Amino acid sequence: MGELYSAIKLAKCRKDSVAVPAETLMTITLYELTGADTARPFSPHCWKTVLSLAHKGLEFERSPVPFTGVPEVENSFGRIVPVLRDGEHVVSDSFDIALYLDEAYPDQPSLFGGKSGVALSRFIEAWAITQIHTTIGGRLLLDIHAMLEPEDQIYFRHSRETRFGKTLEEIVDASADRVKDFAARLDPLRLMLKRQLYIGGDSPLFADYIVFGAFQWARVCSAEQLLEPDDPVADWFERCLDLHGGAGRAVAAAA
Repeated sequence: MGELYSAIKLAKCRKDSVAVPAETLMTITLYELTGADTARPFSPHCWKTVLSLAHKGLEFERSPVPFTGVPEVENSFGRIVPVLRDGEHVVSDSFDIALYLDEAYPDQPSLFGGKSGVALSRFIEAWAITQIHTTIGGRLLLDIHAMLEPEDQIYFRHSRETRFGKTLEEIVDASADRVKDFAARLDPLRLMLKRQLYIGGDSPLFADYIVFGAFQWARVCSAEQLLEPDDPVADWFERCLDLHGGAGRAVAAAA
């Protein structure tokens, strides 16, 4: 949800196109969206970056940010999170952060597996937004609202109701039919996972983290079960939760 306004290009977020020497590494800070419980980050885009950093084997600090605090991050660097500070480099937008990490840390495992992987990941991102985010996003609105501090609830309700022209309750009710056919929208992913473990093949790539972020968003915010236990997509998601020392599973599912 936090990347709808992204207009910041990667070129503005770094000084040089050179790798960062290991001996000069500074603390990496990830600003990520949270509600009243700062230990339960829920943004799908921020989760992409969490797994990207873990994929690279990088240590980082997580800085929780409420909705109303986003404009103040890094002196109003942007209107979205995630925002990553790596030394003197500041980058926003999960995709641009992944590009930055692959360029700055080329000796660590690649997030894309080459330029063609970047192009394919753009398609996966578009597919995830149109087939997953738009299908389940409306269903999660009241769950997200319940997770927020009062001042953020006011902002969240006003901004979403203004955007959609309906109350949160009306949006959630209207989303019920879309969620019913959600499983069918996943057929391309389901068929592919019958042949390989991850979207990236035998091991995950950023494309996996794009889709994982959407499912983690639902898992952290809502107790509603979107997948049958024997669904290949559910098996894939469980594998992703266990990646990188269980980084995704470290936050419990909504009860």
